[in-house]
Amino acid sequence: MSRTEYYENMKAHARAIRSKHGLSSLKVKKSDIKAIYKEYNIQYDLWPVKDTPFTAKFRKLRGAFFNDEHGTTIMISRSLPEAPAIFTMCHEFKHYLVDRELGSVLCSDYNLQEEIEIGAEVFAAEMLFPDDIFTELLTQMGVRKGLCNPEHLVRLKRENEATISYAGLVKKAEFLQFIPIGSFSKVKFTKLEEQIYGIPYFKKFNCHKK
Repeated sequence: MSRTEYYENMKAHARAIRSKHGLSSLKVKKSDIKAIYKEYNIQYDLWPVKDTPFTAKFRKLRGAFFNDEHGTTIMISRSLPEAPAIFTMCHEFKHYLVDRELGSVLCSDYNLQEEIEIGAEVFAAEMLFPDDIFTELLTQMGVRKGLCNPEHLVRLKRENEATISYAGLVKKAEFLQFIPIGSFSKVKFTKLEEQIYGIPYFKKFNCHKK
């Protein structure tokens, strides 16, 4: 199986999971993924265990998958914000579906270029925002391939309450040829979103508190 075939296979797995578990929305919550874990008897934990400091070796650990005689456990770094945490939960679930024979997989910034890790990233992106829906929604907005701009991605995420991060949307837009690779590398999407939709209330509230 070629790499391309492997990655397309991971997307097919992700779409099957969305269908099987009724993930019809682009707004996927932690509770949705935890419910899926429960169906597969996967134990969910946070890393590091509370009151235990990060070690230098695992400082950049985003998630980990363990499968042994005691069962299956998925651990997610407690330092991750909401959206990256949900993405990583999906990423680790791919390891459960496809890579169980490995026993354990540690996922960090150091091994992201490995094939099984890229496959897990592809799986997670498809589970949160399938390619066909991405293409359909941009087409409905009148966006043609090669002519997408940053404002389109902000509207896409905001108006559909999509869980996937802007980094994930950019990668998908690149892969589906809506934008040239690297063309949005300097875009500050959070700032752009605030320019279009206004500063979120919680930020205004925090400013008033100061």
